[in-house]
Formats: sequence, structure tokens, C-alpha cells
Amino acid sequence: MTPLNVMIVDDSLLATRKMEAMLEAMGHHIVGTVATGTAALQAYRNFNPDLVTMDITMPDMDGIEATRTILAEFKDANIVMVTSHGQEEMVREALKAGAKGYVLKPVNAAKLADHISRVIG
Repeated sequence: MTPLNVMIVDDSLLATRKMEAMLEAMGHHIVGTVATGTAALQAYRNFNPDLVTMDITMPDMDGIEATRTILAEFKDANIVMVTSHGQEEMVREALKAGAKGYVLKPVNAAKLADHISRVIG
């Protein structure tokens, strides 16, 4: 797979670091990380990533609303939700909002790579 420019949106520093390590090990470039849904749109404008990994549960604006906000301006954005078990209804809402897929936490590299290849093609 061609290396992608990836932006990570997650309020957990530990989750962000793990995601960075996995994506970099796959050969992708992390162009930016943000910790809030509110910051996601401006960061998307700044970084113009090929892919966004988006946490659903964040304190200021959840990942579903952040996804809607990004896609309202960038129709071709590739957003993969990252969520915990037991949030099936939120996953359905995220997909309705335009997310291209989702990965369950704890994320493992094989599942993440599979979802990325399905989203990017």
C-alpha cells in the first residue's frame, strides 16, 4: 500500500501514541494529531490528510459530530472511527454521518491495516 498522510483525532495521549506507532510501522506518515473534535476541522484544513482516525468519545465534541463537520466541507474525506466495544449505536451513527469504517479498541495492527485498505482501496 502506498504510504498515506494520516491525522489522528483522540483525546487519549496513550491511544494516540499507540496509533502513531502502528501507522508508522505500516509505513504511513502522521501529519498531525489533535485531542478534540472541535480541533479536528481546523487540523484537517491544515494537514489535508489522506486518512483520519477519529475517536468517538471525546469531551468537547464527539467524533460523530466532528466527522459531520469535516465531511460538510471536505466531501472526499476518508474517516475511520476508532471506538470501544459496546458502542454499536454510536458506530451506526458515525457511518450514517459519513465515516468510511470503524476499528474497535483495543486496536491491533492487522485489523487497522485491513480497515485502511478497505477504505483507501
